[in-house]
Amino acid sequence: MKAVSFAGLVVVAVGCWLAVGPDPTAVGNEAPAPDWRPLYDGRRLGDWKPTPFGGAGDVTAADGVLRIGMGADLSGVTWQGEFPRQSFEVELQARRVDGSDFFCGLTFPVGDDHCSLILGGWGGTVVGLSSVDGEDAANNPTTRLIAFEDRRWYAVRIRVTPDRITCFLDGEPIVDQPLEGHAISVRVEVEPSQPLGIATYATAAEVRNLRWRPIAAAGDVSPTPAPRGQP
Repeated sequence: MKAVSFAGLVVVAVGCWLAVGPDPTAVGNEAPAPDWRPLYDGRRLGDWKPTPFGGAGDVTAADGVLRIGMGADLSGVTWQGEFPRQSFEVELQARRVDGSDFFCGLTFPVGDDHCSLILGGWGGTVVGLSSVDGEDAANNPTTRLIAFEDRRWYAVRIRVTPDRITCFLDGEPIVDQPLEGHAISVRVEVEPSQPLGIATYATAAEVRNLRWRPIAAAGDVSPTPAPRGQP
């Protein structure tokens, strides 16, 4: 029997791999998720307009940051451009600059309804959805308490699918609210933020890196966690 050289075995092995091709089910070969689409160019308000709350603080845009000044009560911005009502993710980074109440009240569509994710409400620590079955963020199953640091950036992501609302803070899940059998709404004071808006309450805040992307209708896109906010 003739000996087969090592180099010959390598050639045969490589040829077989090329003929078969890489395993399409292997990790890293999944179809890429849709690209993120910016909601803020970092220089101008663009399609963001100051929300007509009475006694609102000034809103400015520069240096990559959207600044919401402290108002008597509610202040914020509302998106005037196109935005989906279902099957999307939206994310941003936000921080409290001054004040002691919520620095991010992110209102978003949920099909034909709307909802708000509140960060730091009711004295600075309450987190939750407003509203679920008529109960606001301080009084429903999504309620939790988080001690937020002033001037620290927090990464916020919301995922809306036909069957649930999922929210993340610094990549960690903080809300997982099923939709079936539940009424979703916003508090009447925040209705001017619809369909997509960011509000604060007697608090100055800054927001950056606003973007969104569509996801599969069944919600089977599981993106990598958002990067943690930086000081």
